[in-house]
Amino acid sequence: MSKLEQILILDPPIDLRFRGPFTDVVTANLKLKNPSERKVCFKVKTTAPRRYCVRPNSGIIDPGATLTISVMLQPFDYDPNEKSKHKFMVQTIFAPAAATDTEAMWKDAKLDDLMDSKLRCVFELPSENDKVNDVDSASKSAALLNSSKADGSVSVKPVSAALDDSEMKKMLEECRRLQTEASKLSDENRRLKDEGLRLRRFQRSEHVTMNSSSALGLESRAGSLPSLLVVIAAVFIGFFLGKFIL
Repeated sequence: MSKLEQILILDPPIDLRFRGPFTDVVTANLKLKNPSERKVCFKVKTTAPRRYCVRPNSGIIDPGATLTISVMLQPFDYDPNEKSKHKFMVQTIFAPAAATDTEAMWKDAKLDDLMDSKLRCVFELPSENDKVNDVDSASKSAALLNSSKADGSVSVKPVSAALDDSEMKKMLEECRRLQTEASKLSDENRRLKDEGLRLRRFQRSEHVTMNSSSALGLESRAGSLPSLLVVIAAVFIGFFLGKFIL
């Protein structure tokens, strides 16, 4: 009896591509679609089980459903001259409608009932053009952030689709707090400016008053000086006249 053809539709169908650098975990997604009207039990196997973490690595896909599998490549020292020989195999069987124990199904499965698909692993490093684009994107992001800081405005945008409501609320509350602090500082700055202006006006008025008082004193002394000279002159004239008459 000929081997059954794979019922699931795999995306990607042939290669699992992992894009470096490989200094951290690199994840490739594999989508499994069940186009049939029966439940399908699947299992994912690899020739290098210590190098990969697959979640989920087995399970049941309902009729018409699609499941995404995350294949995580662990960090390693990549040699571009070494070709990858790692392979994956997606093995499937039709499952009974009331199936619950998948291990028992695999144990009792006959070879003629098994279906499988093989995928090879491909490792890629970013090209020079990609690196330049990454640098440009980082520079534009930094320039936009600096511009926002210079304008004194804070723009709240979702960091990722995984940002939950509690984190968003915390960010909004922090924004409101910063805006309140900025308003208080602006009011304090305005109050200090008004106080400084009032002090300068007061000092200027005191200076004018002191100058006016000094000027009046000088005028009064200048006005009394001619009268004193007249008295002295009269005394001398009377003295000389008295001697002459004697």
